Amino acid sequence: MGFKTSHVELHGKKYKVPNRPTVVVCIDGFDPEYLEVGCKDGIIPTLASFVETGFHATANCAMPSLTNPNNLSIITGAPTNIHGVSGNYYLDKVTGEEHMVLDDSTMHGSTILEQLADSGVRVVAVTAKDKLRRIINHGLGPEKGAICFSAQCANECTESEHGIKDVEKWLNLPLPTQYSGELSLFVLDAGIKLLQENRADFFYLTLSDYIQHKHAPGSPESNDFLQKLDTKLGELVKLGAVVVVTGDHGMSDKSDPEGNPNVLFLEDFLKSKWPDCGARVICPISDPFVKHHGALGGFVRVHMTDTTELNEILSQTRQLPQVEVVYTGEEAAAVFDMPLDREGDMVVISKDNFVIGSRKDEHDLSQLRGHRLRSHGGLSEQEIPLLRSTAIKTTDKLSGRQWRNFDAFEVALNY
Repeated sequence: MGFKTSHVELHGKKYKVPNRPTVVVCIDGFDPEYLEVGCKDGIIPTLASFVETGFHATANCAMPSLTNPNNLSIITGAPTNIHGVSGNYYLDKVTGEEHMVLDDSTMHGSTILEQLADSGVRVVAVTAKDKLRRIINHGLGPEKGAICFSAQCANECTESEHGIKDVEKWLNLPLPTQYSGELSLFVLDAGIKLLQENRADFFYLTLSDYIQHKHAPGSPESNDFLQKLDTKLGELVKLGAVVVVTGDHGMSDKSDPEGNPNVLFLEDFLKSKWPDCGARVICPISDPFVKHHGALGGFVRVHMTDTTELNEILSQTRQLPQVEVVYTGEEAAAVFDMPLDREGDMVVISKDNFVIGSRKDEHDLSQLRGHRLRSHGGLSEQEIPLLRSTAIKTTDKLSGRQWRNFDAFEVALNY
């Protein structure tokens, strides 16, 4: 591997260029319980070997515990106040308009993937969802030797935009449906074939959390998915790659004993108590894939047109039984290293078995019928595994370290 430099640097951190094929896999919704139960039941031998003879730590993700912020944190090695994306959905405080984050236009700075590509490293980035591909593709392109595409839109790939074409034919697999575990397995199959064909030096493969939203650890559906995923991770290892696995966030059950979602419709509550405050609750979990969670998560931002009674609102919201913690926007940005320009006047985080919505008429709960609501966004979904297929040399500096999921590239490249 002949590269332009021995390392790249971003946000004050240095990363060695790979000296062998290196793969970072982000398992969306990878709650530690999936790893614990899978290892205990003996159904994920590859990941179990990472735990036993490689490297394993329980890390924390960036807040809020959502997909877009954490994938960007992983590929930048930094919290959200550095790259600027702290949700899948936000309110523009200048225009008053609400926006879904569907590309890289709101992010700040570069990514480690871009820096590696600029140094001559052949980079592959494959995502389950296309909206994430349009974010992660920042600074990449076929002109740099990069390949970047999504499983969701694999049938639309072109050499000029994605660095690859005819993906279904090449992989000999049909296009998976959006709401399926196959969407994630397609990503891994693509990574395996690209590695077999020696088309890249560094791979970032990021999956979907559809299965984790619908099926608890130990369930037949979860076990089937994890067994298939584990087999594919094993194939990457057998092909000679160093493999690092982490998650963007965890996952918690959010239903009552009868299976009904435990929801606090916060905007309804605020407007009933303080009708003149002009409260607008923004649910940053909202994205184009809402069928499996109804845009209900554990973290919301509240914007108000009148903050005269903010202290009283903060106080009474903290007393709600569904609420874990309440901050002003400034406090939340400081505590969780989030960008202040995206914060509301108030941030509310739910307890582990609750979710928070805006108004009841804004959330279609009918799509959740037939299964328990499982979701994320809050502090209770901050823990995720961080694993590597080979051991790292432990030093005093690393001993007792609180790892973050955005240390994944460091773990993959520097040890």
